[in-house]
Amino acid sequence: MANPRAAQWRNHTGITRPVLDSTVVLTSRPAWTDHSTYLVQQREQCIAAADNDPSSPRPSLEKAPPLHQLLSIADLQESALRVLSPKAISYYASASDDEITKHANSRIFQSILLRPRVFRDCTSCSLSTTIVGNKVGIPLFVSPAASARLAHRDGETGIARACARFGALQVISHNASMRPADIVNSVNTRTSMSDAASPYGHESNLPPVSFAWQLYVLKDLATSERILAEIKKLPQIKFIVLTLDAPFPGKREADERHKARDLRTGGAQAQPQVWGTEAGLTWHKTLSWLVRHTDLPIVLKGLQSWEDVYLAASLAEPQQGQQYPFSGRLRGVILSNHGGRALDTTTTPVHVLLDIHRFCPEVLSKLDILIDGGIQRGTDIVKALALGAKAVGIGRAALYGLAVGGEDGVARALEILAEETTTAMKLLGVTSPDELRPHHVSLCSLSSQLTRAVFIHFCSRGRQ
Repeated sequence: MANPRAAQWRNHTGITRPVLDSTVVLTSRPAWTDHSTYLVQQREQCIAAADNDPSSPRPSLEKAPPLHQLLSIADLQESALRVLSPKAISYYASASDDEITKHANSRIFQSILLRPRVFRDCTSCSLSTTIVGNKVGIPLFVSPAASARLAHRDGETGIARACARFGALQVISHNASMRPADIVNSVNTRTSMSDAASPYGHESNLPPVSFAWQLYVLKDLATSERILAEIKKLPQIKFIVLTLDAPFPGKREADERHKARDLRTGGAQAQPQVWGTEAGLTWHKTLSWLVRHTDLPIVLKGLQSWEDVYLAASLAEPQQGQQYPFSGRLRGVILSNHGGRALDTTTTPVHVLLDIHRFCPEVLSKLDILIDGGIQRGTDIVKALALGAKAVGIGRAALYGLAVGGEDGVARALEILAEETTTAMKLLGVTSPDELRPHHVSLCSLSSQLTRAVFIHFCSRGRQ
């Protein structure tokens, strides 16, 4: 039987399809084209319908403890799972197949040990660094995560304002539930942390919040080009994140059980992650097309092997005599397996970092290497930075914070990780992210021959 809340709408790819419930609406195409007002109204109606639908319970936020009592990302997750609807939980928490990759993303950090140094003056500690040439207050960014308004009405604007409290960078999802202009401009309407104290701010004189835009290339290239033209009008967006790790969705069984048909339509018949996504991207063709339609730096998201990182670095800085249209424009990569939501049993970003050190360490000086997936603690962040990552991204943690407390909940998630990172750095004997080096970690508990070889390589590198 058809859902009584079904309604027809036309997304900006020109495809007419039914809106079945709030999950479908909020994970659909971005609502910021010529008919954006209509789409926003449709989202509001479906949110209200979901709130009143007994089949989609949304427990009271009164069940969540005060934010100051939530001491870890695990606490935030536990509280979020009590206040989110079952459909939202199935979307945010799900991963593909047996969820082996999703859990491996976190477990790998437990196998890396820290090696503190003593007699180091750690009276003061700064988390400031740069990401693709943009100064940020913490080595942490919010990864693109669709449908933030499924967690809280603040949506992506709540995430943006929380990031502003820390000078953190936000990568806006291609499937954001709010217009990019509304997201970036929401920060301008608030007092910056450099002007006023905040219970969540961790240091003064924070840099202005920066944004990046996640791009899925659509089969209808004209639509993608129109999107890029709109993004060009927003100076707050500093670079484009071209997403490559999910040309097709994985088999996410929790989504299927809750009939999130726009994410996965069932069985083994793979559907595009975003309606109309192009699955035939190639290095030269796609990058040459992209640089013709944006002046912004480019970051490739979803690289899962050292070979692809090496290729990216080779194209970013080609050998003498070679030149590509995108040379100098390709500035970084995000090692990511889509949070375990695409192909299961893949390598983790940390494994790729280790392979980079073994096979092509020179790329660390050519590209900004970012990672996301599995970050639960500040010690995880420190380990990733020591292994060569420039910054790390969080996705689910930000959404869980948003679900529990809106903007303040996201700020609480960032505060927890910032404080834990500061503590870990001081106890290690370093005062800034740039001081972290491979000798600050031990890989002895990783038993494979590969990681032993990497550890030997680390020992041969210069120490501080």
